[in-house]
Formats: sequence, C-alpha cells, structure tokens
Amino acid sequence: MAAPTPTASQQSLATRRLLLEPRTVADNASCFELDSDAEVVRFIAVPWADEAEHKAFIEARTRGPYPLGQGYWTIRQKSEPTRFLGWVLLMPLDAMGPEIEIGWRLRRDAWGVGRATEAARAVLDHAFVTLGLPEVVADIHPENRRSIRVAEKIGLILRGRRLHHGEPHLHYAMTSAEYRAAAGRL
Repeated sequence: MAAPTPTASQQSLATRRLLLEPRTVADNASCFELDSDAEVVRFIAVPWADEAEHKAFIEARTRGPYPLGQGYWTIRQKSEPTRFLGWVLLMPLDAMGPEIEIGWRLRRDAWGVGRATEAARAVLDHAFVTLGLPEVVADIHPENRRSIRVAEKIGLILRGRRLHHGEPHLHYAMTSAEYRAAAGRL
C-alpha cells in the first residue's frame, strides 16, 4: 500500500534532530494511543466522552481543512523516522479562529530532552517566516509547567489569563514584530 500523501497546502519541516511531517490518517492510531495516556492529557479539556468520539475527533482533526500551510505535523526523530513521538500544530484556535494557535503533545517517553521546544520553534518559524502570520497564540493550563516552559523557550510572551474551555488558562502570544525583534536572541 502506498504511503499517504500530505496535502499540498502543508509542507514537511525538519530540525537538527526531528522530522515534522503533515499528519495523515496513518498517524491516527498513534494519536489515539498518545491521548490514552492520562498523564499526557492531564491538563487538556478533552472534547470526547468515549472511545468512538475520541477516534472521530482525531480523524476530523487529521482531515482538516486548515488554512494554507497550517495543520498538524507528526514529530519523528531523524534517527528513528518510523517512531511516532507526538505532534505539533498551527491552526485556527480550537479549529475555529480567528486567532492562530500553536500547540504540541508528545509521548511521555519523548519528554525532557527538548523535542517539544525544537518542534514548536520550527513551526513558529514557519508561521512567521513562511506564512507571514501577524500573531500566534497558545493557551496553557496554569499548572502545566512543561508546556509553559516550552512556550517561554520559543519566545511566546505571557499576555494574561483567559478562559479556555471554561477553565482559566495562561494566554501566551507573539506578534510578527516581536518575532523579528527576538530572532537573534532565541
């Protein structure tokens, strides 16, 4: 069987250690397994009530559609290109917008060695350099120290708090002007 082809609107990205490839239906089972780890989704307000809804949610998010150059990328290690590590996204907030959000989720065995930061930085660069977006946001649960650290490492700035899915979250953002000003420092 031929490998699924990524949509023409989303390109593959690469970093020193990682391959970021547009997510395809072939990744859905790995995404389901990732989300089945209670520790991985501890700070996520999951929009599914059962396994069928969860699988349908993943399938819908994989399909999109998303604006040009946006969507989900599957994260893989260059040294192990068949191993699913997680995903990173750039898309309208909650798939509705108008704000464009960046987010990431990795398997627990991929935590703690900078992979989320490396993948998110590549997608942030893509957002501002390739797509020319005016701003990127991330709403993060205030107890999710790991994601807060990733957001800060890639240069997102804490703007305040706001409700996200009915719960208070920290609201991080970066404008294109802030990105250009910080480009030499990150």
